Amino acid sequence: MNLKAGIAASLSPAEPSQPPVQRERDGQWLLIAGGVLLGTIGVFVEEAGQHPLVTVWFRCAFGALALLAWCLATGRGRELLLSGRTRWVACATGVLMVFNWALFFAAIPRTSIAVATVIFHIQPIWVIVFGALFLREAVSPTQWLATLAALGGLVLTTGLLDGTAAAAAASSSGGGGGYMAGVLMCLGGSLCYAGVTLLANTQKAISPFAMALWQCLVGAVALVWAPFVLGWPQQGAAWAWLLGLGVVHTGLAYVVLFAGMARLALGRIAVLQFVYPLTAVLVDWAVYGRTLSAVQLAGVGLMAAALWTIRRPQLSAKQA
Repeated sequence: MNLKAGIAASLSPAEPSQPPVQRERDGQWLLIAGGVLLGTIGVFVEEAGQHPLVTVWFRCAFGALALLAWCLATGRGRELLLSGRTRWVACATGVLMVFNWALFFAAIPRTSIAVATVIFHIQPIWVIVFGALFLREAVSPTQWLATLAALGGLVLTTGLLDGTAAAAAASSSGGGGGYMAGVLMCLGGSLCYAGVTLLANTQKAISPFAMALWQCLVGAVALVWAPFVLGWPQQGAAWAWLLGLGVVHTGLAYVVLFAGMARLALGRIAVLQFVYPLTAVLVDWAVYGRTLSAVQLAGVGLMAAALWTIRRPQLSAKQA
């Protein structure tokens, strides 16, 4: 199998005949790879320095172009022809994703990359609870415990408990009011993204590629007015950051993430999505020098332990 065919196969929906253990292992690695890519998104948003709605529009527009190029290269155009309920689900996830991105991008300057990402990632709790209540998704006690442990690790990693991160974010945003507004924006965005995860999991007939492209097209159409009203980027560097935001964090990362979701149960998805905020916290420290305290380092260790637990082959085999 050549490289292009291998990549295409890895990003395709899982085959029903694929062994359950192999299917889940592939899904886990795909979600980890997507999470690492998304963990760098805050740097692109801050360096671009645009209005949140303008940033969302460029992400959708460039992301759609990247996905269309992938479509032409792999001959997957038929996957885009949706009808009936699948079309409505794709459009609904597109609207939710636009709200999710807009709220998250607006929250970053009000808090920080690390703090905003951590608060935003309370969404796995919504996924597990809503999945158990409305979709009757089986959630094991181990998954509940691992999720809670990872959440605790996330809180510790931000330094919120020792007050350092919260104080710095509140000071940089001009006061506690701005910081709290960022917190509420992240909570709203987390609900939107939980809805995207649940809807995507109920429509396995939509390929990850088609889902990602439809979301970008919905966002590009809905926000086409944004740069005309709110202003176009004035510097070439901003265009480069926005291009990366669309090609890397949408054209590539979301196809990988949806491919992983198609292979996993909701409880497993919720825990593995902590790779994203863990990466974001480390990137915030490496790029902007926001150092980790002893409490934050303890949170990193707790998160790593929770992720390792959920990825153990024995555990996957028992829950398959």
